[in-house]
Formats: sequence, structure tokens, C-alpha cells
Amino acid sequence: MMRALWTAGSGMLTQQTNVDTIANNLSNVNTIGFKKMRAEFEDLLYQTIREAGAASAQGRELPTGLQVGHGSRTVATTKIFTQGDFQQTDNPLDLVIEGDGFFQIMMPDGTIRYTRNGAFKLDSEGRMVTSEGFYLEPEITIPEGAIEIVVSQDGLVSVLMPGEILPQEIGQIELARFINPAGLINDGKGLYRQSVASGVPLVATPGTEGSGTIIQRYLEMSNVKVVEEMINMIVAQRAYEINSKAVQASDEMLQTANNLRR
Repeated sequence: MMRALWTAGSGMLTQQTNVDTIANNLSNVNTIGFKKMRAEFEDLLYQTIREAGAASAQGRELPTGLQVGHGSRTVATTKIFTQGDFQQTDNPLDLVIEGDGFFQIMMPDGTIRYTRNGAFKLDSEGRMVTSEGFYLEPEITIPEGAIEIVVSQDGLVSVLMPGEILPQEIGQIELARFINPAGLINDGKGLYRQSVASGVPLVATPGTEGSGTIIQRYLEMSNVKVVEEMINMIVAQRAYEINSKAVQASDEMLQTANNLRR
């Protein structure tokens, strides 16, 4: 019975992590470029009391064994990189990646981060930056007085200047892909960091070498589905409840044993 207390308790802890993950997904349902997470679990060690195939009386073998489990634990929280819905904004600096890939962002310390959030803005010097002021890499600067900004599907950035008929090219957006994007490390603010598990970034022009294409004047919204998350929350809540019932039942059995009289 003491084993049941710890086993059911481990189930309650894993379901708490599950609810925490679901709550984070729901809290970011309107976060641009957010990718939902999924908690994954595995069973713990088993105590083997009798091993399957062991010899029994008269040289016979036991067809089944006797093992007792010790509960579950959270083993991973996996990012799901499915495409989010597109929202039209009519802002020329809002960009969507249709397909695979990440925008590259230069951090103040000179390292590169990666994001699916294409809500770019201009700083005081005309450079394309994120909402936190981090530069898009390669750096692109919009000339002062530009009448129109055009970003093609292959990431070529052009501007139309006053008095000119044809737009002039000022830069090229490049996208980074990863063999295992789920291995990227979350840094918050919609930014991801390369890890050993993700592999090295594969940088290419949009629309080439497996990279997605760029769509201007649109934003990629979160891929969180509210109904799906609510169902997952109900399932997690019920699983937590039934584990608490197992703790309660074990406690009542211990109480019965303690109250035995000769």
C-alpha cells in the first residue's frame, strides 16, 4: 500500500506538469508565431518479483512474470512546429514564412537567435528589427523617405524612392532550417537557440533548399487550437483526480490495517 501512495503521487505530479504545459499554450493563443508544446510521459522502473521464463517445478518455465510499476514521470515537452493561421495586416513590414524555416535575429552579444515572428519594425536608423529592438540578420536598412517597401517571395527586399519609377533592391532575407527543430532551446520572446539536438542551421534563400517562401503584409498566428487544449485539460484534470482517488484509497487501506485488533 505504501508503494501505491508514491505511485499515485507520481501520477499527480506528471499531470500537474501536463496542466502547466496546457496553460502555457492557452496563455499564448494570440502570440504571433508561437508554437504549442506537448508534455510527454514514460513509466518508471519496475520491481521484478518473479521473472518471466524462470524455471518452475519439474523443469517448467513460467509463462508470465510478476512486476510492479512505480508510477510515471515527465520525460519531455516537445514543440509542435505546425503552420499557424495567417492574418492579413496590410503592414509592409509584417512577414510570414509559408513552409519551413526561421528568421535569423542578431542579439546584442553577437549570437544568432531564430524566430517565426515576422512582425518587424524600423528603428531610428531605418533598420528592420523585432519588437525588442533586435536586428534582422542579414541586416536590412530601409532608406529614409522610401515610398513603398516590397518583399518578394524569395526574400528580396526592394524600395521605391521619390521620383523613381522602378524599385531598387536593398537587401536579401535569408531563412535558417534545422533537421530537428524540436531540439531548439526556447529563450522566450519568441526566440529559439541552437542546440546539439537541433543540429546546425541550414541557411538558404527563401524558396530554395527546402526553405519556405515569404508572404508580405501577413502574420503567422499561434498554432494553438483552443478546443483541443481544453479537451486535453479535461483529460489531465480527470487523470489527476483518479490518481488522487488512488492515494485516498491507499490511505484508507492503511487506516484499516492500523485499526486491526487481535
